[in-house]
Amino acid sequence: MIRSSSRLKWWLAAGVLAANLAAGVRLYSQETEAAAAKAAAEEKSPYEMYALFSTVVEQIRAQYVDADKCGYQDLIYSALHGMLQSLDPHSSFMDEEEFASMKEDTSGKFGGLGITIGMKNSILTVIAPMEGTPAFRAGLLGGDKIIEIEDESTDGLALDEAVKKLRGDPGTKVKIKVFRPSTHLVKTFTITRAVINVPSVKDVRVLDGGIGYVRMLQFGEDTAADLQEALDDLEKQGVKALVLDLRSNPGGLLASAVEVAQKFLKRGDLIVFTRARDGRIDRSYSARPKKSFPKVPMAILINGYSASASEIVAGALQDHHRAVLVGEKSFGKGSVQSILPLNDGALAIRLTTAKYYTPSERVIHENGIEPDIVVPMTAENWRNVVIARNKAEQSAGDEEFAATDEGWESEDGGELDEDASYDLEGDEAADDAAKGNDTDLQLERACDMLRGMLALQGR
Repeated sequence: MIRSSSRLKWWLAAGVLAANLAAGVRLYSQETEAAAAKAAAEEKSPYEMYALFSTVVEQIRAQYVDADKCGYQDLIYSALHGMLQSLDPHSSFMDEEEFASMKEDTSGKFGGLGITIGMKNSILTVIAPMEGTPAFRAGLLGGDKIIEIEDESTDGLALDEAVKKLRGDPGTKVKIKVFRPSTHLVKTFTITRAVINVPSVKDVRVLDGGIGYVRMLQFGEDTAADLQEALDDLEKQGVKALVLDLRSNPGGLLASAVEVAQKFLKRGDLIVFTRARDGRIDRSYSARPKKSFPKVPMAILINGYSASASEIVAGALQDHHRAVLVGEKSFGKGSVQSILPLNDGALAIRLTTAKYYTPSERVIHENGIEPDIVVPMTAENWRNVVIARNKAEQSAGDEEFAATDEGWESEDGGELDEDASYDLEGDEAADDAAKGNDTDLQLERACDMLRGMLALQGR
């Protein structure tokens, strides 16, 4: 009797489980069918959407108050600009003038301010000013927000449109209003455009303890060769460790990033790869070094304005345990834009078609690279470091960084009260501002770590 009762309970439990399983399968089947039906409906929807678009265009042409704004080309081009801009800050539609400007950009010679800009939280943000350029001499810093260009708000302005407004013939001037988040103050700058020609590698020297130091400003066509020259010089001096400074380096060419990274990796080591929309690996890049730097202890400095190619190099060397990253999380700009010509090459669209991944499959875009050793530096501290560094380099003919605080105002338009205590993103920042701290905390921490590693090796 007991055995029959147990068997009955077993069969009842099995029946309930089977019923639940059947219900689950039915529900999943219904959801799948609903999803398939929705997808099928969306497949038919383009014709309806095209008809809607055409109807709206004709309604505008028939009834909008200013008829001179209603040409077909004006309306369609504006719609295409908005369509691409809605995808992400890096995708855009380029008309004849904009496409020609883009080609000029790739040739490397243009009149501009010498800043790399991007969208951070949908706000036009300075990623980094390039040293020795008009923006650098004016005193702009990474993180500054450009809120007006020529008295017009940048709210809602597409990235490519902002670039177009900032560029112009060398010798002409442009007026911008900048908001500095660290101080909550604004300032209007009038800056003269110039032909931008920035070195890739700078400040090559040997620090105490036989630690080599190289600062990289960007990734251009000559960067790998310039870096090799610097590394050869350091190797001749017998350096025991190396610091590669990528802070506020806005990036540049992918090929340059690969050439730089492979100098510190073994042949065949993966440097970076891209994934397309279907998740497949689109392209991969591995190390093929012609000459490798000796495998000495190595640190890479990064901050919130190390972007693009800088992040590719830092991520690759971190994943292969070739370098220790010191500083702050990087910017997070790691997407691939393809230029797709239209109308026999007169027009084009710039479209994000893939994202960059580090060898360990970390996505760079909108995530950035996390340092192994976090050493925060306030905006004021970094500004003081840049000023001190620039003063030290002036004897070599470099132009001066603007150290003045004149002209900054509160957000409501009031003059800066020099006796007031402004909120500078925390007590540490306020301390830095009060002391005029120009100590490079991140470089110091990196050097301390490398000296420790060398001491352990010597045991």
